[in-house]
This record gives sequence, structure tokens and C-alpha cells, in this order.
Amino acid sequence: MQYRPLGKTGLMVSEIGFGGEWLERHEKSESVALMKYAHKLGVNIVDCWMPDPKSRDIIGEAIAEDRAGWMVQGHIGSTCQNGQYTRTRDAAQCRIAFEDLLARLKTDYIDLGMIHYVDQESDWELVSHPGPYLDYVMELKRQGKIRHIGLSTHNPVIAQKAAESGLVEMMLFSVNPAFDLMPPTEDIDDYFADQYAEGLGGVDPVRLEMYKVCEQRGVGLTCMKPYAGGRLFDEKRSPFGVALTPVQCIHYALTKPGVASVLCGYDTPEQVDAAVAYETAQDSAKDYASVLASAPRHTFTGGECTYCGHCKPCPVDIDIAMVNKLYDLAVMQPEVPASLRQHYASLTHHADECIGCRGCESRCPFGVPVAGRMIRTAELFA
Repeated sequence: MQYRPLGKTGLMVSEIGFGGEWLERHEKSESVALMKYAHKLGVNIVDCWMPDPKSRDIIGEAIAEDRAGWMVQGHIGSTCQNGQYTRTRDAAQCRIAFEDLLARLKTDYIDLGMIHYVDQESDWELVSHPGPYLDYVMELKRQGKIRHIGLSTHNPVIAQKAAESGLVEMMLFSVNPAFDLMPPTEDIDDYFADQYAEGLGGVDPVRLEMYKVCEQRGVGLTCMKPYAGGRLFDEKRSPFGVALTPVQCIHYALTKPGVASVLCGYDTPEQVDAAVAYETAQDSAKDYASVLASAPRHTFTGGECTYCGHCKPCPVDIDIAMVNKLYDLAVMQPEVPASLRQHYASLTHHADECIGCRGCESRCPFGVPVAGRMIRTAELFA
């Protein structure tokens, strides 16, 4: 298992994480064993947005033997009222639900305290300004009951506002090639439409900007819904008209700026194996780029680098995807930040070493003019 830094939190999280949403489907002992199996394979981060007692009890028992070895995302505002899930900003209800979370997880702290499910701008204004809800979040932080403040959202507009606010250190965001086609929306059901509008292609510019802002601000992303609810495995339901594999979906998410961990949902050990197989997969098995570029619908062509690494190998060993990523981050600013200059300088090979062979361009599925970008990058970082 490979591990990545989660933004500025100082935490190292497994590239493959555990989305706990499906735990309550099974017998408690079965789900506890499933979490322990994933942990044995190196998975060290779990999301618990679920307020139901069964899911929380399962996670509590599964992590008890190695609490320090698990990074837990616990949500503030996800409550169980009268036996029903209820999202709320009522501080009193949030307090009851969070204390229940600590008790059922058999712990006195949550690593990542998540401001729960903010998709509407009006809701963002509520949770990000002083008031009973935010006061409670900050109280938990002062008391050490949450170590870091995060936020969960499906809306890239909210995600960018949160990243720029300085309030959060990380976010849980939905990342997959189907959702990335879509313009911002406050209704998550829009992402699961039977058909997407014609003319969509490539990562929506608002989402693309959000990813770059998160990377630039050091706001780490954990990824939910990497399989788009399983629809990406079915060519008839996929908006592209082709099927992807778990490894391809995971690679897509992990190549996005800022993404540290992909939290998949699991019903069986075999599904855990299918996700963890990413760590030993060959480049050919990870290749989502060729699939999307040749898809019959909504292709990703258009000259925008997705950092997929399809451009390799470079005859002078330039890490083209990383150089492109640093260039895209740098041009967002009036001046190149010192941190980016340092990161660029630390690369073994630089853009000015490009010999202009354009072999990378012949391999790029998305028509990126790599040689020209190398020239501009060399000038920018000169």
C-alpha cells in the first residue's frame, strides 16, 4: 500500500480508503471482519458519515485493536432522529450525535471532523460564519475531540470557497470522470441523471479550477463515489458508453490534483481486493485515458492535461505529468509562488531539457500540445 500526505494535516493516508456506507447491509461480525481485512492490506482511513448505531458500532469494534492506525472521518451534522438520518445545523442535535459517535467508536477523538454535506451556497454561508454550529465545531477542535477540520461536498463551487476560506484543512469530494463532466449543481441527483446533456466533454472548467486551488492551498482531498455508484462499470449506464474497471476509476481519481485517498464502498473481501489491486497494477491496467478518449460519447479530447501519465516514457526522463501540473498551478498566480519554484527545482529533469521529439504527443489521448507547454514552462520557471 502506498501512502500520501493529506494536505496540510500532517497525516499520511492510504491511497485506497474505506467508505463505510455499506457496512450496515451485513451481519455485524461480517462487516467487522471486512474492515479488519482491509486494514491488514494497508487501508488506514475510513469515512463514517452514517449516524445509525449499527454502522458506528461496527467501525468502533473494527478499529479498537489499532485505533492509532486508523484515520477516521467523522461528520458533524449527520444525526439520527426518530430512527431516520437527518442532516442538521442545530448545535444541540449535532452535539448528541457526535457524542454518540465517540462512544460507539470507543474513542475520545476523531482525526478529521467533517462539516457534513454542504452543497448549497446558503448552507455554506451558514456553516462558515460564527454561530451555534460553527462555534460547536471550533469547540470540538479546541478540546481535541477533533484533530483537523474538514468538509464534505459534491459541489465544486462550495469546495473552492472552502479551500480559499482557510477554515478547512481537507475535504471529502466526489471524484470520477462522469461527475467531472458536469457543471456545478446544488442537487446531487443531477449527477445520476439517466442521460447527460449533449456537448459535455472533458473536466468542467469550474471543477478543474477547484482541483488546482486545493492543491495550491494545501487542502487535501479524500474521494467519495469513485465508481459513480457503480454506473461506470456498465457500458449501458456509463455516460461514456464504455465500461471502466475499479483500477481505472481509482487511477483517475488519484491523478487529480490534491487527491490523497480514494474511499471505495465494499460488500465483500473480493471487492476490497479489486480496489487494492491498484497498488500492483501495470500501467496498462490503470489506463483510463485511452478508454475515455475513444469513448463513443462525451470524450475527453480538447488539449487539457489530465496528468494521466500516458505521455511516458520521455527520452530524457522528464516527468511530463508533474511538469504540466506545476505549470497549471503556477499560471493561476500573478507570480510563481516560491513553494512551486522549489518543487520544480527539485525535479530531476526540467522542461528546458525537452528535445521536441513530440513522442509524448503521439501517445497523449487528449491532444495536449506537450512540446509547446514545455517551452512555456521553461520560460515561466526560468
